[in-house]
Amino acid sequence: MKKPTAKKGTFFRVLRTLYSFFPVSMILITLCIIFSAAVSSIPSLFMQRVIALIETHAKDGAWAVALETLVPLLVLLASLYVVALLANFTYNRAMAVVTQKLLYKLRGEMFARMQKLPISYFDTHKNGDVMSYYTNDIDTLREMVSRSFPQLLNSTVIILTVFFIMFYFCAWLAFLVIGGVIAMSIISKKVGGGSAKYFLRQQIAIGKTEGYIEEMMNGQKVVKVFCHEEASIRGFDEINDSLFRDAEKANRYANTLMPILNNIGNILYALVAILGGVLIVTNAPNISLSGMAISASVIVPFLNMTKQFSGNVGQLSQQINAIVMGLAGASRIFSFIDEEPETDEGYVTLVNAKTENGMLVESKERTGLWAWKHPHAADGSVTYTPLRGDVRFFDVDFGYRPDKTVLHNVTIYAEPGQKIAFVGATGAGKTTITNLINRFYDIADGKIRYDGININKIKKADLRRSLGIVLQDTCLFTGSVMENIRYGRLDATDEDCVHAATLAGAHDFITRLPEGYATVLHGGGAGLSQGQRQLIAIARAAVADPPVMILDEATSSIDTHTEAIVQRGMDNLMKGRTVFVIAHRLSTVRNSDVIMVLEQGRIIERGSHEKLIAERGKYYQLYTGAFELE
Repeated sequence: MKKPTAKKGTFFRVLRTLYSFFPVSMILITLCIIFSAAVSSIPSLFMQRVIALIETHAKDGAWAVALETLVPLLVLLASLYVVALLANFTYNRAMAVVTQKLLYKLRGEMFARMQKLPISYFDTHKNGDVMSYYTNDIDTLREMVSRSFPQLLNSTVIILTVFFIMFYFCAWLAFLVIGGVIAMSIISKKVGGGSAKYFLRQQIAIGKTEGYIEEMMNGQKVVKVFCHEEASIRGFDEINDSLFRDAEKANRYANTLMPILNNIGNILYALVAILGGVLIVTNAPNISLSGMAISASVIVPFLNMTKQFSGNVGQLSQQINAIVMGLAGASRIFSFIDEEPETDEGYVTLVNAKTENGMLVESKERTGLWAWKHPHAADGSVTYTPLRGDVRFFDVDFGYRPDKTVLHNVTIYAEPGQKIAFVGATGAGKTTITNLINRFYDIADGKIRYDGININKIKKADLRRSLGIVLQDTCLFTGSVMENIRYGRLDATDEDCVHAATLAGAHDFITRLPEGYATVLHGGGAGLSQGQRQLIAIARAAVADPPVMILDEATSSIDTHTEAIVQRGMDNLMKGRTVFVIAHRLSTVRNSDVIMVLEQGRIIERGSHEKLIAERGKYYQLYTGAFELE
């Protein structure tokens, strides 16, 4: 998992995102917070005025005059408090709505970007790490936006307002408060920095814990078969202990900071009271913008402001951890959103076609006939090439990394309707070849042509729409059986899906399910056998009706009896199509038109089963020595 650190500029990007998505709401929220904070800062001014009136009129006994002056002040203060209360209510309600809308939009952007990422991204990133973007990181961002940002703005406005009022009343006392704040800031940096460090470690540990739990959930059968429960618990305890240590240290620092700051605030309060008393007794000259002499009318509200000032400095310090965590989460979220999507420079598209006057033309309706629509920039003309399923590799080199070549000088000719089988040890490059046909990866050198067209010119979506694939690890989604079959072609009718299931040999067992085709599958089809899941996957590929099929070890994880059933379904599916078969069981490739033996990324033998047996080479050794490749 990537270490969650906040990139430079993340704070302002979050603000830009908020104000660009919700300009009116955010301006209203900002104004309400500023107004509410300002109102909570000015009672000291009223207190000073009240005490000054009492001091003045108490000597003269003119209480009626004092009361006449005080009532309008109290009414004004009460009115401001009422408006501030409404502003407080408004911004809290609006902030809750804005926060949820922001998370809704970001989740949407993240999922949309995830669908556009290349397969290579998921080959190099753990599922648990990607999931943590949607869970841990979103949650820390929610906490920061909904609570820390408003508190940050509120405390900042109060601190600035109170700071200027302090200097307005008495510079001597203001300098003393500043000294206390400097001490609080130093301690906050020391203690808060340690807290932030361990909160970041806690976030990493949470991701590891969730990843381990997900892995154990997916592998429960293996865990129980090998009686690995105790070992799994020990493994979890190690990770959980690490999470506990980091969380304990993080919260210890966080819980220590506030009491320290509160006590510094109390000490500062006492020092202000002492210094204020000394200034009054000694009749010291006051340095202030107000021009008032130092008296109880200055000291008493100043003490209140000291408490308010130090309290809000403490509040700011308390938000350090949430902001650090939130910015780390936001940075990971934005990095995910900013990931380079899969590029596609293709311009040749797959269209429905029909024949008119002996010419192939485009059709708006589905005709069962497909063609490659190839525009030519040179003269503006458009040609239509029938989709036949002719796939050819010419001297192809490829490596998942530039410094490590996986395929060397691979040349393949797969004519329409041919069945091409790849055999070889694990890591020989069999699956890599099919990944190149799909353009999950692009070749380093050589050419791949599909119906005579360089596949780099074909739009990836159209290229993949012309290919069907059945994998060893069947992926079924939560939904009905009918919906899982229709996944192969979303505009397929129920009749199309039933026909595809019948072709695949899945219809009989589907009709015996509790609700037939309407039976809802959960957990990747956990209630079905491996063979039944494979038959549904074959039906899904059949409903797409592609001219080219890729069967990647589709029967290697099922028993011999079930294999025979699945094999019949695949045989029906393969009729009239170009098929690429990857198989460990050599008995399943005997009837292939061409068998290619790969070793360390090179094709070392090719030919029919009979031809390769007669040559007594590598294939002969594999076939006569074992029917499975290890």
